[in-house]
Amino acid sequence: MPIRPIVITGDPVLHTKALAVTEFNQELRDLVRDMFETMDEAPGVGLAAPQVGVSLRVFVYDWDAEDGAIQRGVLINPSIELSETPAGEADWDIESEGCLSVPGERFPLRRAEKTTVKGFDLAGNPVEIIAEGWFARIFQHEYDHLDGTLYFDRLAEPHKSDCAEIVAERGWGKPNLSWLPGQDKLEG
Repeated sequence: MPIRPIVITGDPVLHTKALAVTEFNQELRDLVRDMFETMDEAPGVGLAAPQVGVSLRVFVYDWDAEDGAIQRGVLINPSIELSETPAGEADWDIESEGCLSVPGERFPLRRAEKTTVKGFDLAGNPVEIIAEGWFARIFQHEYDHLDGTLYFDRLAEPHKSDCAEIVAERGWGKPNLSWLPGQDKLEG
């Protein structure tokens, strides 16, 4: 149904731990449907409920794997287990990621190569997914949103300072800022 505005960094909902889902009802189904439509229009490969202003532990994802398999779904009240994050500096070419709540920007970030996520689907059934590479990166990024962490909070210097400067230059970093996929033209 409706595409929802995506909240930009600085709004408290993005920087606060989201609440557990307690009811698997029509309201949750409507939220998830809207999140898929918003993610697709943005376009993105993942979207967490706090990014559309809803403080619930829910995220959707859509990843086209190199082998052509499409991984698309929702995780509700997830937990995550990570392999060890490799040491060293992140590579601009293969480890850069962006965020729909810091629109138009990308920075290199080192992440664990493998994750196991457990949670629930929209019907309340248990789900467990083992992911590697970029698919694992998507889960880590979206899971961070549920804990009030944005990817730039994890950046190493000088990228962290560069991102903070961009946020300040664009007038972000304060409450009540958002953009609407399909309608707003953003810098970057």
